[in-house]
Amino acid sequence: MHRRNFLQQSGSLLAGTILADSVLANENLTAPFAKKRIAMVGTGVRGIGMWGKPVIEEFKDQVEFVGLCDINPGRVETARKSLKLSCPTFTDFDKMMKETKPDTLMVMTVDGTHHEFIIKGMEYGANIITEKPMTIDEQKCQAILDAEKKTGKKVTVTFNYRYSPHRQKIYELLRNDTIGKITSVDFHWYLNTSHGADYFRRWHRLRKNGGSLLVHKATHHFDLLNWWINSEPEQVFAYGSLEHYGKNNSFRHTNCRPCPHKKECKFYWDMTKSQSLMELYAANEHHDGYLRDGCVWKEDIDIFDKMAVQIRYANKTQVSYSLTAYSPYEGYRIAFNGTKGRIDAWIKESQPWEEEGFDEIQITENFGKREIIRIPNREAGHGGGDTRLRKQVFTPGDDPYKQAAGSRDGAMSILIGIAARNSIDTGKPINIGELTSLQPKSVRV
Repeated sequence: MHRRNFLQQSGSLLAGTILADSVLANENLTAPFAKKRIAMVGTGVRGIGMWGKPVIEEFKDQVEFVGLCDINPGRVETARKSLKLSCPTFTDFDKMMKETKPDTLMVMTVDGTHHEFIIKGMEYGANIITEKPMTIDEQKCQAILDAEKKTGKKVTVTFNYRYSPHRQKIYELLRNDTIGKITSVDFHWYLNTSHGADYFRRWHRLRKNGGSLLVHKATHHFDLLNWWINSEPEQVFAYGSLEHYGKNNSFRHTNCRPCPHKKECKFYWDMTKSQSLMELYAANEHHDGYLRDGCVWKEDIDIFDKMAVQIRYANKTQVSYSLTAYSPYEGYRIAFNGTKGRIDAWIKESQPWEEEGFDEIQITENFGKREIIRIPNREAGHGGGDTRLRKQVFTPGDDPYKQAAGSRDGAMSILIGIAARNSIDTGKPINIGELTSLQPKSVRV
């Protein structure tokens, strides 16, 4: 019993004083619950919006931010003010880790540097929460796996897509033998001319930063496949090209704000309409030269904007996957073919004027009936996945749908994208087991 509550309930001042002293003595022997000490490296929009403000609001009694770090001194200070924190800020990662000694490090940097901070973080004694993708190539992936084994620390990869209700329902249907054994999957993802184009404005446009959209974006999709199919990828073959953005235009500029082609460019984007982006990025450009509203026609863009991937799983399930980054609408179509029937879903981004507010899953039995299941989709944050993910990360409990993801999950998702990228470059099929020490399992580990 807490000392204050005990005194309020005591009928005697003397008895209350004596017993209160006893309670205090016991409290000294058993320390009260200590908050988890958290440090964050990478203070961009994702760090602040997904792992900053919501974590502070939802878990204020469980966590304490002890440090923020970013290569841009202006951006990290802007983030600290936005989050209303009093913790110190750093541009030197090693200095932050030595001085703050966090229990947990959240890695929210450019993908190409994830491995550096994940590995160093574990070596400094912290467990890791990292944004997807875990890293961008097979060598960096192996280094993370080796470091986790050596240090005994834990890497958690934040796959929020697993947690949305309709994707969880698909997982449940597949595990319940609704369509029998899964034999093949058709999966096609569409990024629209707003969301898709934005990857070509930002740091993602370069392979060295994001590994291409086959790694940065498709890691979500490949992880869903691994989770849904409940197996691990064995071999990958892919095609891909850059046919819309980048050099495929007659004019270009450095970035949108000073661009002389504003009136004729359909991809002109006015960043000045967002006060938060102007404060976080535009006001701090002079520190590192990063342009948040970069031109989608830059000639240095070296990632693909259309991709097609064939995946064979260790349990012999076959997958046909595609990603298009200039579609007129946002969403995806997926179909699971099984020995007893088929599951279809077409998930399209809802518009404000639409009244439905649900996603449909269609189940069709071989020689039998058809059933349509409607799942509400009006929750914010990736269909409610963000909130559920944070809860599992910071207050872990039962995990009946096996949604929590570690380093092996993170590796198996990126290895499909890495293998696809390597296949496009070489024109050859790529065996997953030849990329790292991880050997694909017929049933997910």
